[in-house]
Amino acid sequence: DVPTMYAVLANSLSADEATRHPAESALAQCEPRPGFCSCLLEIISARGSSCREDVRLLATVYFKNSINRYWRTRRDSYGISNEEKDHLRKNLLLNIREENNQIALQLAVLISKIARLDYPREWRDLFSILAQQLQSADVLASHRVFMVLFRTLKELSTKRLAVDQRNYAEITSHLFEYTWNLWKSDVQTILQNLSMLSQRNDLDSILEQSNDLILICDRWLLCLKIIRQLIFSGYASDSTTAQEVWQVREVCPTVLSAIQSLLPYYSSFKDKQAKLWEFAKRACTKLMKVLVTLQGRHPYSFVHQTVLPATVDFCLNIITNPEQAGASFEEFLIQCMVLVKTVSECKEYKPSATGRVINQSAEPLSLEQKKKNFAAVASDMLKVVLPGDRVVLLCNILIRRYFIYTAKDLEEWSENPESFHHEQNVVQWTEKQRPCAEALFIVIFENYRELLAPVVVSILREAMSVSPPLETDVTSGMLLKDAAYTAAGHVYYELSNYLSFNEWFHGSLSIEISNGHPNMRIIRRKVALLLGQWISEIKGDTRKLVYRALVALLQDNDIAVRLAACSSLCYLFQESSFSELDLFECLPTCWTMCFKLTEDVQEFDSKVQVLNFISVLLEHVGDKVIPFASQLSQFFQKIWDESAGESLLQIQLLTALRTFVSSLGYQSPLSYHMLMPILQSGVNVDSPDALNLLEDSVLLWEATLSNAPSIVSQLMDLFPYLVGIVNRSFDHLEVGVNIVEDYTIFGGSEFLKSHGTSLANVLDTIVGNVNDKGLLTTLPVIDLLIQLFPQEAPPLISSALQKLIFISLSRDDEHNPSRTTVRASSGAILARLLVMNTNFSAQLLSEPALLANIQQSGISLKDNLLLSLVDMWIDKVDNATAIQQKEYAMALSVVLTLQIPQVIDKLDDILR
Repeated sequence: DVPTMYAVLANSLSADEATRHPAESALAQCEPRPGFCSCLLEIISARGSSCREDVRLLATVYFKNSINRYWRTRRDSYGISNEEKDHLRKNLLLNIREENNQIALQLAVLISKIARLDYPREWRDLFSILAQQLQSADVLASHRVFMVLFRTLKELSTKRLAVDQRNYAEITSHLFEYTWNLWKSDVQTILQNLSMLSQRNDLDSILEQSNDLILICDRWLLCLKIIRQLIFSGYASDSTTAQEVWQVREVCPTVLSAIQSLLPYYSSFKDKQAKLWEFAKRACTKLMKVLVTLQGRHPYSFVHQTVLPATVDFCLNIITNPEQAGASFEEFLIQCMVLVKTVSECKEYKPSATGRVINQSAEPLSLEQKKKNFAAVASDMLKVVLPGDRVVLLCNILIRRYFIYTAKDLEEWSENPESFHHEQNVVQWTEKQRPCAEALFIVIFENYRELLAPVVVSILREAMSVSPPLETDVTSGMLLKDAAYTAAGHVYYELSNYLSFNEWFHGSLSIEISNGHPNMRIIRRKVALLLGQWISEIKGDTRKLVYRALVALLQDNDIAVRLAACSSLCYLFQESSFSELDLFECLPTCWTMCFKLTEDVQEFDSKVQVLNFISVLLEHVGDKVIPFASQLSQFFQKIWDESAGESLLQIQLLTALRTFVSSLGYQSPLSYHMLMPILQSGVNVDSPDALNLLEDSVLLWEATLSNAPSIVSQLMDLFPYLVGIVNRSFDHLEVGVNIVEDYTIFGGSEFLKSHGTSLANVLDTIVGNVNDKGLLTTLPVIDLLIQLFPQEAPPLISSALQKLIFISLSRDDEHNPSRTTVRASSGAILARLLVMNTNFSAQLLSEPALLANIQQSGISLKDNLLLSLVDMWIDKVDNATAIQQKEYAMALSVVLTLQIPQVIDKLDDILR
């Protein structure tokens, strides 16, 4: 009933709850029923004004969910039947010529999801049908076919079984040539049209009259993605096979040529036509990404005279002179830097110490010999394209051009110093130009350190000479000094051979830190970061001065400077030669500044950074934190309240609290007024954030117990929450057992009286439901309970003890050492029980229900359970530990006093 289903979908989008909720409920009931997807496809395929786009989109969402949930279901009365699947597959392919781009995209996703499940076994003709549709298709239809192809190929590429990869290779052999030829044809069409349009002034009206060019451009980009996907996933990486992938040599020079042809249009259309300008920008960036991807996947196939040197040379020219190439836009520059960086650090291009292999025999080269030859050729190519003078030029360009802050950077810093700081230091290096340039510099320097170290030192000294420490104006010299300090921070390990840090610090850095002029924030922030990077070179009395300087920067007026100081102090306090005495002197200021900084920052990354610094301080101060316990408790309470709903921040806070409690030690009750409500919320599996916070909350619970001088009522009342935690999963089993142990030792008989039922539930849930490793974790706490409370505990945990009898008497440990250890340990607990509470043991072993259950399970028994245990103790004595052997011996001694004839018969075995 398509009209009714359409109405239900429409109602489920209603803002009125009274309309929406019944509709959502009806959809949930319909979803698993046969015919549901066919009904949805009718709605998705509908055309005209009578069908709302939002309803069609919602139908695709439900269709996708049904594929994920029910496509593999085989029952006729439930899910999707095989006949319906055939119907859906055929009709989906008939509907791909969808004019609305967003629906078209959803259809492509649906087809790809089904293809992942059904190709090739149940949908072998998928690609042949798509290929047929391409032969007679107009531009729109072919665009939609390629959209489906790309989504499907991307989905199939995630299947990693050998048979799936062979199928993918077969698809590649059929699709590549047609797609590649169409791509080459389209690029010529696009370039001809762009050349013609660049001479016209009525661009907008021309594009409005015909949308074909835009569609061809989009189709061309889809073909590019498909070509990249086929070459990437259609072949194993040649870094493992050393087999050249011929398509790399075929495609890469053409792609590079296309970039060179398209780049001028970035400038041509910049102020003339936004769509074409955006296309030129996007196309050049995408094309360069393809080169980066193929080099990373098939590095040896990239080693060809028309590919590797030509591509690297082009990228170097772009980096060193982007304006001349008309490529001064950030996204493209980043990709050029990425390619030079990945080539420069590519391990496949590092020459072998033995050089290339010359084959003088008829025998084919081995895999390693082929790799050595490829590496030697690549190394020779790179030496030609990157001679010493060009390396020096690149180093200078990176520092003097790309490390320099622009006017826009400084404006962003002024507007939001906190965001600016994180963008410079936390952002992924491939996303922003400056971090990318810094990453490239580090790799280039590593490859040519002897050549470049004097260059960097020269730039550093030049910058320091043109920008004195007491400078207050933002000059080109100050910006160059900031850039030089950036470079020096990244390559400290080599520059320490050329520079004396002590002289540098006393002569310049300390003066620059104390220069509080607002404009000097640029240098203050960079020096703060630099001190954290040069940590290994800070020695002697200078170390104390560096501590004081960085602590002083925590009080800076600029948040970016304060966060930089916070970061470097973390490194300094974690360094092996760190002086706790120096820390204690500045501790009051550190706490105060941390509290103030937390109040001043707004961003998540900033709060995490400060919390991490506080954790580092707590790790080192130990009980010196006690005078600050009240302040810290107030601080943690405030942060917890303010971070409601921010699970990641609360996780960091729980980690800091654990360190705080451990530092307080037996004074930890000073924090209980703040700690207990947080703990109670964190260990409650029914709380909204349990999924995210439970693990860290349980660890904090354990730390609280470990450092408690006694079990107060608030702590005692937390124990029942452990039942819910264990019932939910055994992910926290080891910590949970430690918690039980702490309560058992500290809580005493009061604990058993208050929470005996909960304790029994916890142990009963664990024993019999966890693997051998989990049992070996749990058994010691059961043993402890019997040691401490031989009369009170056994009746409470009788269910768990019965399971231990099962385990002890089962003979399933042959060739299984861990199971043998479990049996030996379980038997030792039962032996201790017999010695310490003989009456209860007799009662437990004579339970008719227990005996019947054991017999039903197929375990062979002697005359009774006691005699079977005696046999087990004698049999497993060699697998027991020394203490367990004593427990066995004492139990057997008790059994001997019972004067049971069958036991007396075993006297020789017992004595032996």
